[in-house]
Amino acid sequence: MRFASLGSGSQGNALVIESGRTRVLLDCGFPLREVQVRLARFGLAASDISGIIVTHEHGDHGEGVFPLSRRFGIPVWLTHGTIAAMRDVGNDIDRECEFHLIDSHSAFAVGDLLVQPFTVPHDAREPVQFVLSDGARRLGVLTDTGCPTAHVEASLSGCDALVLECNHDLDMLINGDYPSALKARIGGRLGHLDNGASGAILGAIDRSRLKHVIAAHLSQKNNTPELARAALAAALNCEPGWVAVASQEEGFGWRDLT
Repeated sequence: MRFASLGSGSQGNALVIESGRTRVLLDCGFPLREVQVRLARFGLAASDISGIIVTHEHGDHGEGVFPLSRRFGIPVWLTHGTIAAMRDVGNDIDRECEFHLIDSHSAFAVGDLLVQPFTVPHDAREPVQFVLSDGARRLGVLTDTGCPTAHVEASLSGCDALVLECNHDLDMLINGDYPSALKARIGGRLGHLDNGASGAILGAIDRSRLKHVIAAHLSQKNNTPELARAALAAALNCEPGWVAVASQEEGFGWRDLT
């Protein structure tokens, strides 16, 4: 089992996870041509993708989902609330697309991968995040979440790798030039995790199996890679250099869990 990021941030997100003959995209927030270019960096074509799993409807996670699905016949998995919200903004979902509605508390299989959704607080219709497993190793993904919850912490405990949102540094957000309403949305309980909250989640979970921790979904205006690394490293009691950071332009390269 291995995973890589095509890019992470407010301009687009997509994670590719591979196990055996199965390759899935977790979100696809890039236009069709752009996601093909980014897949090619990893030696992949869109036709190599077995399925697309969607966390929520916001454009930086969902823009390319149905164009990619329609063009290459790739099935999609998403919650009832997410598909309803995507229809509401004009997505032509029902034309030549195969999609599967998921229960936000029930695991499902995509080829060789077992996928466990878990609910999160975020300002979307029915947002979820995921833990993906090949039966031996577990990858936890948590982005677009407003605050830690006991359910989130329980879901991520015992993972072998984590992709964890570090959207903003709280002081940079408060003292920055965003409008007050936007600051309140980002920093609110249905917004995004700041570095300190992400570190608190790491401090609360079972970390005994962790081999990879990647800070993701960093704000380009209200955070820095150095601040994100420092917060997660403090929780892990490790050197900041051990913590990786997913960038908007490059994402991050393949990470092995075998």
